[in-house]
Amino acid sequence: MAKNITISVDAMGGDNGPEIVLLGAKMSLLERPNTKYIFHGREDELKPILKKYPELEAVSEIRHCDVVISMDEKPTQALRKGRGNSSMWNALQSVADGEADAAISGGNTGALMAMATFCLRPMEGISRPALAAIWPTLRTEIVVLDVGATVGADAQQLIDFSILGAAMARALFDMKEPTVGLLNVGVEEVKGLDAVKEAAKELSSHTGGGYQYHGFVEGDDIGKGTVDVVVTEGFTGNIALKTAEGTARQVGTYLRTALTQNWVTKLGALIASGGLRTLRNKMDPRNANGAVFLGVNGIVIKSHGGTDEIGFKSALGVTYEIAHNRLMDRIKNGLKRYEKSGVSEEHDDDKKNDEVASA
Repeated sequence: MAKNITISVDAMGGDNGPEIVLLGAKMSLLERPNTKYIFHGREDELKPILKKYPELEAVSEIRHCDVVISMDEKPTQALRKGRGNSSMWNALQSVADGEADAAISGGNTGALMAMATFCLRPMEGISRPALAAIWPTLRTEIVVLDVGATVGADAQQLIDFSILGAAMARALFDMKEPTVGLLNVGVEEVKGLDAVKEAAKELSSHTGGGYQYHGFVEGDDIGKGTVDVVVTEGFTGNIALKTAEGTARQVGTYLRTALTQNWVTKLGALIASGGLRTLRNKMDPRNANGAVFLGVNGIVIKSHGGTDEIGFKSALGVTYEIAHNRLMDRIKNGLKRYEKSGVSEEHDDDKKNDEVASA
């Protein structure tokens, strides 16, 4: 029987209130019944909602706190206001205390990053955390980071992101050595910022570090799925993410308009309804919701603040899979591999851990 996974939830984070959070958890529980929840927030708001879902209530606990971090608060303000007594901080504290396997919030991204850094502390050997997204492509899903945590990363931070992203790909996609590419304005070695070229030189000089360095990739390589992990800094990564989401909605709108112009196109849409439904699901950003904070001592997932219950269910699915597949162990092994790159026996670390876990 699968081990129970406990998820600590900032139930007050996001634009749409706790209703969609608890409904998303109820939907996720149907797919992953060995999940338990700790909901942090205002008990008088959460309790009546939870009462509507008896199955969820049976595996959940409410931890009351009055303070809620708003979406427009600066990280420093959020830390002063919410450290130790807010739904966001307390969700993270449950992970730090070992009560939960992972934390999730749809709240203020900057505040969540600041609180995660202070509450869980950066991992040894990692200079800055990164926000990693699971990205659907023509080939398969890939990992893209950073999508908004660190703006203007230097060469060492890009190297750190490569190690973190490779570890995440190994945990989620069961890969031994995922391919890693640095996002650049061209694939030629002479192109790009100095930090990107310096990181490329360092990554290409290591072997056996738990990844295969592919080289530079361009923007269109993300959608093609050219590599398993695309690495960039937060400014570029966030723009790429929002552009992709906007383009998906734009194409969806064009398609709906084209298929409802007259009775002929409507008939065609009816005949092709199965294929169109598949396409809609692939293009729906809600089905790819849930970015992962990498580089702190604990699993933290950021849900899109404006999502609905379907999107939050997707983010909870990512949270469960990341925890179930022992992301933190994979990251630590990835760091060891990089430090000892070229030592082949390091490749057996994950296998040994899997054997211990299943014993």
